[in-house]
Amino acid sequence: MNSEKLRELQAPLKNSYKENPDTAVITLRAQGKIGENLSCKVDTGKALVEAGLHPATGGNGMQACSGDMLLEALVACAGVTLNTVATAIEVNLADATLTAEGILDFKGTLGVSKEVPVGFKEISLHYDLKTDADEEAIAALLKLTERYCVVYQTLKGGVDITITHSVTT
Repeated sequence: MNSEKLRELQAPLKNSYKENPDTAVITLRAQGKIGENLSCKVDTGKALVEAGLHPATGGNGMQACSGDMLLEALVACAGVTLNTVATAIEVNLADATLTAEGILDFKGTLGVSKEVPVGFKEISLHYDLKTDADEEAIAALLKLTERYCVVYQTLKGGVDITITHSVTT
């Protein structure tokens, strides 16, 4: 795809969102169902993923770890955004590999220490770019990717989460 085709593809959507701002607000949904052996089956819409405990919390490593899935979501979103931005601003991106790493201290997760927070202490995202673009174009590419990457912006800014429940017998 080139920048002209991208603009052509997105122009009707952008116009619609400008004319009817409420149509730009959508709800994405994920659903999972608990399974055997401390697992949760998550329907991604493309495949069924079985998530389970990370080996550092007693898992056997045969199931997806939700922490890994979070990092994978960041890499996926940043990769799609990077590719789209490169196309839009006409930066020749021959190839790119994205790597996300997150540091966890499982003493918090397992309740070994109340002083250790549960969750990632730090997440890093690295871009390995193959391009002939100059430094100014690369800086613009990375700045716009950061600006428009939904998962990155959500993690960076935080978001309110509402928890509800229902009970059936």
